[in-house]
Amino acid sequence: MRTRTKVLAGIGVAGVVLVGAAVLVGPQLYADYANGAAAPEPTLTSSGLALDAGSLDGTWSVADGSVAGYRVHEVLRGIDVRVVGRTPQVEGTVTVADGSVTAASVTVDMASVTTPEPPRDVYFRRTVLDVHTFPTATFVLTSPAKLDASGDATLVGDLTVHGVTRPVHLNARAAGGPAAVDVVGSIPLTFADYGVEAPALAFVTVDKQGAIEFALHLTPESR
Repeated sequence: MRTRTKVLAGIGVAGVVLVGAAVLVGPQLYADYANGAAAPEPTLTSSGLALDAGSLDGTWSVADGSVAGYRVHEVLRGIDVRVVGRTPQVEGTVTVADGSVTAASVTVDMASVTTPEPPRDVYFRRTVLDVHTFPTATFVLTSPAKLDASGDATLVGDLTVHGVTRPVHLNARAAGGPAAVDVVGSIPLTFADYGVEAPALAFVTVDKQGAIEFALHLTPESR
């Protein structure tokens, strides 16, 4: 009960801050600003390049230029708002053997995820995810995934968010090589599955589902 009270109190504080901003500029103007500032869905920077899966054997490291974060939808006083958080603080490795991804582990520093709204970020870190206790989110591959020339792959693994680990299926797309490979994808998730309560108040309602998005830039570690 004490934890639930803390969560609801945090939601109330964040809601007051966000609604205050909406009142000052008008709900529609605020929504237009927020939607315009939201980062687009990740796309391949090396699109158009064929993926020669057979030439990628070895271990690859997540390098500079990688980003990860979340995307959620909320309704603020009847207006649709996209909320997107991003961080470049991503690390991990991916191993390819015989044209298949045989191992992968990616860790995201959740304390560094930001949106265009700093008050929202404070609420996200302290109340929603409690990043002091659960500072990272991770994905670990649990089954090999075959690559093909299209670069499409379905990855099966364990996703850990807010200290809760659940199996997930992840659709990803890769392009590039042999010097670098870019990988993009998203993981849909239901917040309650990870012990996270989506705000649902009179003035703002956040969808119970969202997505974790990523764009990884991989460079060879060993070939």
